[in-house]
Amino acid sequence: MAERDLAQPVRAPTRDTRAPPHDSARLHVSGAATYADDGTEPPGMLHLAFGQSTQAHAAITGIDLSAVRAAPGVVAVYTAADIPGANDVSPVAHDDRLLADGEVLCVGQAVFLVAATSRTAARKAARLGRIDYDARPALLTITDARAAESLIEPTQRMARGDAATALAAAPHSLSGGFDLGGQDHFYLEGQVAVATPGEDGQIHLLSSTQHPSEVQHLVAHMLGLSSADVTVEVRRMGGAFGGKETQAALFAAAAALVAAKTGRPAKFCCDRDDDMTMTGKRHDFRIDYDVGFDAEGHILALQLRLASRCGATVDLSPAINDRAMFHADNSYWLPAVEIVSERLKTHTVSATAFRGFGGPQGMIAIERVLDAVARALGLDPLDVRTANLYRPGRDVTPYGMTVADNIAPDIVARLRQTARYDMRRADVDAFNAANTVLKKGIALTPVKFGISFTSTHLNQAGALVLVYADGSIQINHGGTEMGQGLYVKVAQIVADVFAVPLAQVRITATRTDKVPNTSATAASSGADLNGMAAYHAAMTIRDRLTAFLARSCGCDAAAVAFTPDGVVAGGERISFGQACRKAHIGRISLAATGYYATPDIAYDRAAHHGRPFYYFAYGAAVAEVAIDTLTGEHKVLAVDILHDVGRSLNAAIDLGQIEGGFLQGQGWLTTEELVFDDAGRLLTHSPATYKIPTASDRPRRFAIDLWDGENVEPTIHRSKAVGEPPFMLAISVFSALTAAVAATAPDRRTLPPLDAPATPEAILRAIAGHVAAGPA
Repeated sequence: MAERDLAQPVRAPTRDTRAPPHDSARLHVSGAATYADDGTEPPGMLHLAFGQSTQAHAAITGIDLSAVRAAPGVVAVYTAADIPGANDVSPVAHDDRLLADGEVLCVGQAVFLVAATSRTAARKAARLGRIDYDARPALLTITDARAAESLIEPTQRMARGDAATALAAAPHSLSGGFDLGGQDHFYLEGQVAVATPGEDGQIHLLSSTQHPSEVQHLVAHMLGLSSADVTVEVRRMGGAFGGKETQAALFAAAAALVAAKTGRPAKFCCDRDDDMTMTGKRHDFRIDYDVGFDAEGHILALQLRLASRCGATVDLSPAINDRAMFHADNSYWLPAVEIVSERLKTHTVSATAFRGFGGPQGMIAIERVLDAVARALGLDPLDVRTANLYRPGRDVTPYGMTVADNIAPDIVARLRQTARYDMRRADVDAFNAANTVLKKGIALTPVKFGISFTSTHLNQAGALVLVYADGSIQINHGGTEMGQGLYVKVAQIVADVFAVPLAQVRITATRTDKVPNTSATAASSGADLNGMAAYHAAMTIRDRLTAFLARSCGCDAAAVAFTPDGVVAGGERISFGQACRKAHIGRISLAATGYYATPDIAYDRAAHHGRPFYYFAYGAAVAEVAIDTLTGEHKVLAVDILHDVGRSLNAAIDLGQIEGGFLQGQGWLTTEELVFDDAGRLLTHSPATYKIPTASDRPRRFAIDLWDGENVEPTIHRSKAVGEPPFMLAISVFSALTAAVAATAPDRRTLPPLDAPATPEAILRAIAGHVAAGPA
């Protein structure tokens, strides 16, 4: 295929193709969209449940499953000894067991597997197993693990300059720290997998997974099969947010094991309480810092310590904590910096991927530092943020990547003006001076988020485009649809190539037997990777059609044009369907695969240096909040967002992602609290005790604008990723809440001791600590 600017559309997409609704929107609202659990169950379907550990850390000294086997409806019961291949459902480290073997590492770990004629029968029977334990010491908290020096890998260090010397020489310095909680994914559709045995030992899996290829490979290894013997299919998920990147493999492998052993189809539809107990969460962190600065608030030195609770196994924690380090600068120049990251092993369910993948934890750290600096100097936090933004001549990150596309200063300046930040801040100050019970806060925080998998080899994708003789088009690619609108964006890209209506493009389920060896739909890269792969496939077919029509019509290839009114070849205009029929009769292939690998990225993890990201996505948000100092309750009053999506592929989808991401981030920092007891049991394992944001938590005024720019890198149509970056815009809410709490003792020059999530209890504790500290 000839070289072309892949960033430019083949034709300028019309208004209609720029913002069509989600391809499943009508099906969603009518209840007609089908998920893994919705298919008609064939005769003989078995339903599954795990027998779970009640201990956080123990040796298994005996198992008596006689009562389980005798329970009504039970067909089979399996332990680790029944697994024919590898007892492993881990993504990298081979340390996640399908079924515990000899020891348990956290409460809720799967010990045995029950297959029964109904879901209720399986769940009831699973509770009848008797497991004898020899309890061992359990490390449950960051403090416990630090004291025991319990790590999943060696502590990592990223540095530039001599932070210690610069800190000692700084005219001003301060120290601080805070605790940052985890978060449950709380996808509306829980973990589901349906396994169907095929001929000659083959297995077909319907799985609610972000990573079909990984499920395929793990199931194959577990059963002692080749990858070609296992097909994984996913049409859509009812939410995922990272929680189905590695976690889905456990349930898919269980279903596949039963299907292979019994020759009957098997379904694992996990109960919500079990799901929340057994699956990984966002990493909770302890963040501590020492910062040196001048009288204008410029950071001169920073020593930052990030400690995360990784849980019982490795999962994706190394990469997640690396990304926390990558984003500890956010949008700011740090001339002398040392970032130390401890990855702590505890006897709790392993933490895993979650929207932002460690970036939010690193980003909130530097925002807290800047709030503390502003408070110490009596300056507006926004002025301190603006003073520290990357600028020409100070535009290299702590890991050595030049920020070549820096639009953060422009976005911050524009939002400051359009959101009337300065006037509103003055109004907030006046309100706080006049009120003792209610206090307000306002904050503007930016986002700079790196786009690419930081494991370089994952930045690749494939696609399959089929054009039929009637002009209809079918596409398949390695990306998965979890509500984020990836499928419709890729369909738009293909429709634009052929200048046909979007309705002419049929989207098909992601399947490992159509596009192999795919990466997870994660790292906000779904549209970047799969969109470009689909574009390449479609262009291959279009080039074939162009050459054929030029020969048929006796004209130059340049005289062939694909337009919304049909295909023009020489002086003749025919419909796209007619062109396809002619090509088929002329024995021209109308099928093609496409492939794309992100260029110009490389990273040396041992040195923590390189270019891990292809580009950055930017944004900024203003949040205004009010707190009740008597109850600790708060309300987000207004939010203004200006976000960078490059040249938007679909503005309606992008706006939805921004709003949803922000609210999920708001939940992480305000209401979503994970509580474990002293035995390592999760107490907040249902909607009754775990509070995600509701419609009433959405600010009454919520203004979102898209930045009017495009990507400097040649991504598909110069667009930018939008899945994860908006999540971190909600850090503005936490900064605003911190300011509101600080207003209870306005003369103090230190930040209140507010931890996240800022629940009413946390706000009351912070108020008490701030007021009790006395005058500065």
